[in-house]
Amino acid sequence: MGLFDKVKGIKEAEQVKLNKEEAFAAVSLAAVAADGEITEEEARGLITSLLRMKLYEKFNDKQMSAMFNKLVGVIKRQGVDALVTSSKDVLPADLKETAFAVAADLTLADGVLAKGEKDILTKIQESLGVPEDKAANIIEVMLIKNRG
Repeated sequence: MGLFDKVKGIKEAEQVKLNKEEAFAAVSLAAVAADGEITEEEARGLITSLLRMKLYEKFNDKQMSAMFNKLVGVIKRQGVDALVTSSKDVLPADLKETAFAVAADLTLADGVLAKGEKDILTKIQESLGVPEDKAANIIEVMLIKNRG
C-alpha cells in the first residue's frame, strides 16, 4: 500500500477515453486552443475542416456538438496537452499525419504562429510520431496554402 492509498480526498486525473473521431477532432481542437482562446473564426474553420472528411460524413449537428462539448470539458479539467496525449494511442496510423496536417493548417490559417501554437504543433508531431522531415514539409505546404 502506497502513501497516497492512505490519504482520502485526493482526486486523480481521469483517463480520457476517446474514439477515433474524437481523437482526430481533439488534435485539431488542441491546436486552435493552444493560445488560450478559440475564436469564432477558428471554431468555424475547425468544424468546416472536419465536415469535409469521410470520417465525419455520418455525424449530425447533435453528435458534433456533443463531441466538442466532451473535448472542451477535457480542456477545462485537464488542459490542452491531455487531448493530444489521449489521442495518440487511439488514432489509426493512417490518420496521424492527416491529423497533424489539419492541426497545422488551422494554426497557420491567420499567418501568425504564436509560441503556444508552435509548442502544441511540436507536441502533436512528437506524440503522433510524425517524422520531423514530414512535419516540416506539411508546415511548409500549409504556409504556402495560407498565403492568399
